[in-house]
Amino acid sequence: MISDTNHDAPADAGKLDKTQEFLKQIVYGGNDGIVTTFAIVAGFAGAAADGVAQIGGLAVLVFGLANLFADAVSMGLGEFLSARSQNDLYRSRHQTELRKITEHPETERDRMARLLQDRGLSATDSDAAASILSRHPQLMADLTMTYTHGMQDPDDDNPAVNGLFTFASFVCFGAIPLLPYFLFDPTRSTLMMSVIATLLALTALGLLRFSATRERLTRSVGETVLVGTVCAVVAFVVGWIVGG
Repeated sequence: MISDTNHDAPADAGKLDKTQEFLKQIVYGGNDGIVTTFAIVAGFAGAAADGVAQIGGLAVLVFGLANLFADAVSMGLGEFLSARSQNDLYRSRHQTELRKITEHPETERDRMARLLQDRGLSATDSDAAASILSRHPQLMADLTMTYTHGMQDPDDDNPAVNGLFTFASFVCFGAIPLLPYFLFDPTRSTLMMSVIATLLALTALGLLRFSATRERLTRSVGETVLVGTVCAVVAFVVGWIVGG
């Protein structure tokens, strides 16, 4: 007797875990948080390159924390508004596609056949598939949105949760470059510890990206560290130039 192993599979086997589901928000918020707060540290260090000890630790923390939370709120709300706008745009275009399918069924069936043929189906198969889809306007509109506009159904997307993940990631990762200034007096050694903490935070973010995507480890970590390093260097140089 042959057992049907498919029935034994858990219902949520194909679901993404939280890291995968909110990877965009975590990486986006985390990278921006790290760069934002280290830019404050690097900017102060660049402006006082003749003696980092002259920088008040309190000043670094005040400016760093103010920017951290102000930008985290801005990023979180920005993600929320962006997702809401994208959802509204999807639904508006989706309704337009449904109306076109209803009012011009043959034209839309032919367009779907061409879209399927462009993606590798033979003329016969694409015509047959388009004919079947034309009897299911909702599904046909969904596919048209994906193939024509590159937009996915946002029904499972929660803008508020997206914004919350962006905010939390920004704060959690962004606080790391400031930790040495909470623990030690502001000296060159403290600056170097902040640099190391920043690199470790960027590496951790890259590893988180790797664990979710399973891309090449060198790419996941290397790209994340490189982008953050470039931003930090720019902040230091600008501070050095302004500081004279």
